[in-house]
Amino acid sequence: MIYTITFNPALDYITQVKNFKIGEINRTKTETILPGGKGLNVSIVLKNLEIENTALGFIAGFTGEELKRKIEAQGVKTDFVKVKEGITRINIKISSMNEKKIEETALNGMGPKITKNDIEALIQKIQKMSTKDIVILAGSVPKNIDNDIYENICEKLKEKGITFIVDSTQELLMNVLKYHPFFIKPNKEELEETLNCKISTKEDIINAAKELKKLGAQNVLVSLGNDGALLLTKEDKTYYSKAPKGQVVNTVGSGDSMVAGFLAGYYQTKDYEYALKTGVAAGSASAFSTRLATKEDVNALLKQL
Repeated sequence: MIYTITFNPALDYITQVKNFKIGEINRTKTETILPGGKGLNVSIVLKNLEIENTALGFIAGFTGEELKRKIEAQGVKTDFVKVKEGITRINIKISSMNEKKIEETALNGMGPKITKNDIEALIQKIQKMSTKDIVILAGSVPKNIDNDIYENICEKLKEKGITFIVDSTQELLMNVLKYHPFFIKPNKEELEETLNCKISTKEDIINAAKELKKLGAQNVLVSLGNDGALLLTKEDKTYYSKAPKGQVVNTVGSGDSMVAGFLAGYYQTKDYEYALKTGVAAGSASAFSTRLATKEDVNALLKQL
């Protein structure tokens, strides 16, 4: 079974506004409420690509129950830890067309209070996993959780011989590389942020990916937005895929979709080059739509690649 872990899930209220202005009343053009959180996005796209998986994480209050309902309505299995204090957060995503340019603004909620007992409940679920399972840790952690939580979980996954993937940045990412995640997926800005360097060329990207590989990552998938993606494999082979053509509507979840697409492609074929193209197609499919990538979307864009 494939498991995703989302420490800080949310209900995403996504809206489009024409010429959004701070300090004034703005009226929406469109409104959508979706289950959000990087791991949950991965779960949904995996399911859309016909890969069964189970979403783990923490939920609380009436918003948590609604998030669970929405996730399960899309066919994803869930095994959340229910937290007693607080509510699952609501994130507001505003997409505004200003002077022929799309600008995106976000207001993210805090999330519930997660206790040591809640963390232990999640750890117990991990302890029941087997070497045949795959785990994806994605996103940030709430302020009331120690930053070593990823490290603690990856250590346990490594001890059990479970394949795992990490999609995070800075300390959360750097502290787990020694446990050799199967792949990580920074974008160009996150590479610069994590390694404290300036990246301008393709060679810079490759060198930065090599640095993360030296630190322990097996494979490094670098998202390059409109320029596609680059993959450095554990065999030191480099693959590049351009991005398909299309109109960007909403970038929320596109990086998570790339993670899901790459994993789905590799899971089905064990071919890195095909997995890279599937990842790029899935990421682009989500960016070109107000919803997350579907199998039909991905297959259509794969033809361009």
